Amino acid sequence: MTTPVGPYTPLVRAGNWLVVSGQVGLADGHLVSGGTRGQLARALENLAGLLDGAGATMADVVKTTVFLRHLSDYAAMNEVYVAAFGDHRPARSAIGVSELPLGALVEVEAWAWIGGD
Repeated sequence: MTTPVGPYTPLVRAGNWLVVSGQVGLADGHLVSGGTRGQLARALENLAGLLDGAGATMADVVKTTVFLRHLSDYAAMNEVYVAAFGDHRPARSAIGVSELPLGALVEVEAWAWIGGD
């Protein structure tokens, strides 16, 4: 699990929901290389790891919010996102922002439902 970069909890269980705080592309305390694609791939790995630790998977994710430093990276973000989620399509918002923590290019947060159908 990645150590938070601020005073927050990376994952909170609220009833049948798992709420995952924004994940950036950190590995061993540093942003990974590879631009938006590399950072998003790692952020999604970090997200999957947090979910796994709570007994959930990416298939349980029902909503994500993706924050992009450069909206021109939208197509690249979609490619990495689809690779991570496969045919599963959670609801999603993608928002352009002026800055992200640690100088990251992308951040993703998620809500997962673990209560069954």
